[in-house]
Amino acid sequence: MSLLLGLCLGIGLLLVLQAYTVPPRARSTAPGRLRERLDRAGLEAYSLPAVACLAAALCAGSALFTALITHALPVALAVGLGTLLLPWWWLGARHQARLRRRRGEWPDVVDHLRSAVRAGLPLSEAMAQLATVGPTELRPAFAAYSADLRIARGSDQALESLRLRLADPVADRIIAAVRLTREVGGADVGEMLSTLSGFLRAELRTRGELEARQSWTVNAARLAVAAPWIILVIICLEPRIASAYTRPSGIAVLLTGGLVAALSYRWMLRVARLGEEAPAERGRREAVDAP
Repeated sequence: MSLLLGLCLGIGLLLVLQAYTVPPRARSTAPGRLRERLDRAGLEAYSLPAVACLAAALCAGSALFTALITHALPVALAVGLGTLLLPWWWLGARHQARLRRRRGEWPDVVDHLRSAVRAGLPLSEAMAQLATVGPTELRPAFAAYSADLRIARGSDQALESLRLRLADPVADRIIAAVRLTREVGGADVGEMLSTLSGFLRAELRTRGELEARQSWTVNAARLAVAAPWIILVIICLEPRIASAYTRPSGIAVLLTGGLVAALSYRWMLRVARLGEEAPAERGRREAVDAP
């Protein structure tokens, strides 16, 4: 007992000493994962408290329904916690659908810029025209860019604001080409945009095939995670089986099953994950925030 008290005292003194000697780390200004996931899904207008309340209501409703039909509180709690993943999955699916739409629209954007350059328009004016003739998904960002040009914020500031607003690696390439053309000029900018358009279309075809194969693995992982819990709820409709999960051994089985399901699901997603090219701003921010 005295050895344990001495160990706790030593750890406490070490923590106090560390608080006075180690300089505090700068607080990161990066948004949280949920806020970033909402923004990527195109739900910037929704606040975090509203989303949290909706997820809590979904969790409580599913837990209450399961408790009413099974009369097993541990099973109801496990199902309620599992339903918290549904909004997260939905946001991820919405983000992936939005990315696929954007990838399909970028080649058309580059083709418009190439046509405008061949017609003699500057690249900045050609990009401003995308606010009215560009793809619907990208028009708000280019409309804000056009407004920045009209209020004379400067081309560099307008391009930087557009890059941050789009947060897309393809947009980073186009904006870098525009800046390079403005700084050093270039008679082959039309040919460069034509090459970029062909590259984007080839990349789109290849990624489409990979994502089709990836969806099989992801859907199989989700089915493998959800199926045992659905079967558990069904068999717990029998009172004798449901009472078994209210005992300590039954609770241990639920905890072990939840842990194994979570680890297996994360591992399958990691194996099936496709590489994503991060936007320049996000990559720089992750490098700064890394310890």
